[in-house]
Amino acid sequence: MDHYIERIAEIGKRLEKKSLFLFGPRQTGKSSYIKHQLAEPRLVWTLLDNELYRDLSTRPSILRTTLRAKGISNGVVVLDEIQRLPDLLNEVHMLIEETDIHFLLTGSSARKLKKKGVNLLGGRAGRLNFHPLVWPEIKDSGASLDRIFRSGLLPAAFTSDDYESLLSDYAGLYVKEEIEAEREVRNLPPFWEFLRIAAAESGEITNYENVARDVGISGVSVREWYRILIDTLIGFEVPPYRKTKIRKPNASSKFYLFDVGVTRKLQGLSAIEEGSAEFGRYLENYIAMEIRSYLDYSGLDNEGLSYWHAQSGQEVDFIIKEKTAVEVKAAKRVSPRDLKGLKALMEEGLMEKYILVCREEYPQLLDNGILILPYRDFLSSLWSGKIL
Repeated sequence: MDHYIERIAEIGKRLEKKSLFLFGPRQTGKSSYIKHQLAEPRLVWTLLDNELYRDLSTRPSILRTTLRAKGISNGVVVLDEIQRLPDLLNEVHMLIEETDIHFLLTGSSARKLKKKGVNLLGGRAGRLNFHPLVWPEIKDSGASLDRIFRSGLLPAAFTSDDYESLLSDYAGLYVKEEIEAEREVRNLPPFWEFLRIAAAESGEITNYENVARDVGISGVSVREWYRILIDTLIGFEVPPYRKTKIRKPNASSKFYLFDVGVTRKLQGLSAIEEGSAEFGRYLENYIAMEIRSYLDYSGLDNEGLSYWHAQSGQEVDFIIKEKTAVEVKAAKRVSPRDLKGLKALMEEGLMEKYILVCREEYPQLLDNGILILPYRDFLSSLWSGKIL
């Protein structure tokens, strides 16, 4: 079943304009994209090559002299896993100024670059986050929600019948290569327990003190560990929407892991049973992944995604660009109770659209203006630009 799936991210078009940082968790398909879809780069270097890494660590100027020797003064040059050597960005900066080379700088973590190097390039390089597979890439595969929740959307896992072992290996690889590389988690056993809890609470409002008690560490450490997950792109925050007046909003963020298959494996579940509370939570997590990916790939800014939770209890899962309210329910038949959050938010008169995503068979427009969309219809509308 293993095969390459064409990706929709228009990296080549972005590189025609200027250099680009391409960040994404391991195994989302950055290297495969470069191999299959990027027009022939003039040079590709990966900093996972330990010998190359050692040479560049001591003599970053090797990049400049090698390009000169090869007669490369334009086109695309790829530097993979750039976060391993932030100081190399000094050379990249000068080469951008002095040549017509456009660099593709890929990485699985922005953490070290945030600390040491990204600002050196200023506006000379764009940024794009690379995601697991998205709806336009899999819609013709016939994959059910059950399959998506089981395998997740990392390309290797989604296209394999052996996704269980691939996902098990992924969790170990992530901790070994990302967390140990950060050198900021000194005691890995509690971190494993933290990962399990973060997976179990993906999509919930983050309560650092509760997680700290469950893991047996300080709240300060838990906050830092969540930040590591975000900086290494394994998770993302959805902040609260706080502009409502009739009902006072909650001020805490939600946290989601980046892939439902990885979430399931870290949580230790063999399957996500239809009709269970977990099934609804995983559908919400999946829709969060798609909205976030759409905002990134469309250049609409991920900060345009939020959620609303009133202190009186009403909640709407997602607010997109402060225009569209989206509630997600796993129901095959919508009940009035499923509409309570959207109706409460409608009283504020702040949104342009109110949408309930569910598993109904047909789209429906209610008298009050709420649009009920089967999840497939919602995803198709999202990626065709009709939701905003």
